[in-house]
Amino acid sequence: QVHLVESGGGQVQPGGSLRLSCSASGVTFDHHVIQWFREAPGKERQFVAGITFSSGSTFYSASAKGRFTIYKHLTENMVYLHLGSLNIDDTAVYYCTAEVGGQDYWGQGTQVTVSS
Repeated sequence: QVHLVESGGGQVQPGGSLRLSCSASGVTFDHHVIQWFREAPGKERQFVAGITFSSGSTFYSASAKGRFTIYKHLTENMVYLHLGSLNIDDTAVYYCTAEVGGQDYWGQGTQVTVSS
């Protein structure tokens, strides 16, 4: 059974940074696209960034581009999302997701709170 786990969230001041991690069991990331989404209170879940694990190619939302970086661990079954230049609007629960066998799997999410 596929199981995704996010970690690394927390509270940070505006302008700060965090690194989120997404690990998996039941699937190896090698042949999959891993994506990060976020959901802020009262708002719809929105795409943040994605990576094609095998090639390392990445893609970002407009709000994430230039501030966030998605990358993979060189040897472990893990994907990271570095959040930089954080602002209050980045406050949300961040989720990683992967499609496996035609089904989307989601982690439980990790909370990121940006406040002064």
